[in-house]
Amino acid sequence: MKNAINNNSVQITLRSVTTVSLLSVGYLLLSSLLVGYKSDQLTLVAIFNILFYASAISRKFILGFSIFIFYWIIFDYMKAFPNYNYNIVHIADLYNFEKHLFGINLNGTIVTPNEYFAIKGTTFLSVVTGLFYLCWIPVPLSFAAYLFFIKRRQFLYFALTFLLVNLLGFVVYYVYPAAPPWYIQEHGFAFQPLKLASTGGLAKFDAYFHIGLFKSIYAKGSNVFAAMPSLHSAYPVIVVYYAFKNRLGFVKYLFTLVMVGIWFTAVYASHHYVLDVLAGILCATIGISLFNLLTTRVGFIKEFINRYEKIIQ
Repeated sequence: MKNAINNNSVQITLRSVTTVSLLSVGYLLLSSLLVGYKSDQLTLVAIFNILFYASAISRKFILGFSIFIFYWIIFDYMKAFPNYNYNIVHIADLYNFEKHLFGINLNGTIVTPNEYFAIKGTTFLSVVTGLFYLCWIPVPLSFAAYLFFIKRRQFLYFALTFLLVNLLGFVVYYVYPAAPPWYIQEHGFAFQPLKLASTGGLAKFDAYFHIGLFKSIYAKGSNVFAAMPSLHSAYPVIVVYYAFKNRLGFVKYLFTLVMVGIWFTAVYASHHYVLDVLAGILCATIGISLFNLLTTRVGFIKEFINRYEKIIQ
């Protein structure tokens, strides 16, 4: 094989081919060792390799989106290191604190907002909230794709902020393992080292449409006891921040509506307490502020972003 082959006027060197091949094989082997083989892993490797070799623009695209791939790999590998092995899981104390701060009087009994919605929820709300919750993956990724094609620098800022917020959230997961509201509804206050998450109130959405959409999504969850903070609630904050920063007109208000809808759904569907949602918002705020500080004060981070931008430009 020649030292380099030309692909759409952009060279693919022998070194890059070797690196991509080794990373692909290494990822599959490590994944099999840590979390067991899954078809998703092979699909991810196939997508990466296809886009890397297909064209110059697809190569730049997948190299840029490698930030999100890195996040996903870390999230997936958390299955191999359950946070309940490192710290006590907070179940009753978090539930009681939620009830103390946000309890609702229902027929003379104080209940959490989750319990209230579990009783008073409607089919209409279950459908609407389910649609909102489906946005937590497509909206950030679609927005990232838009920024990639329009403003590469802003794309990197958004993607790296997203990664930083997740890393902050992952640290809290291990420092403060917390059971979601549905756990108490289904298992009570006794700790059980569950491996699979529940759809909670989102089961009503699946039932209405006679599908197993949310069931399949939550079967792939990495950690049952990762309710605090709610990263589902953090992601739209990042999207809205960068939407306003880039002056996206009407779209930024649409993103704001989706953000509020996701916050409400997190509580309505018993996946998070109000406290979890607030913690997610705080996590996003801290992550955004920290990233802005690092990019203006730390030289090697600015240099890293400059180099990364040149690679995908």
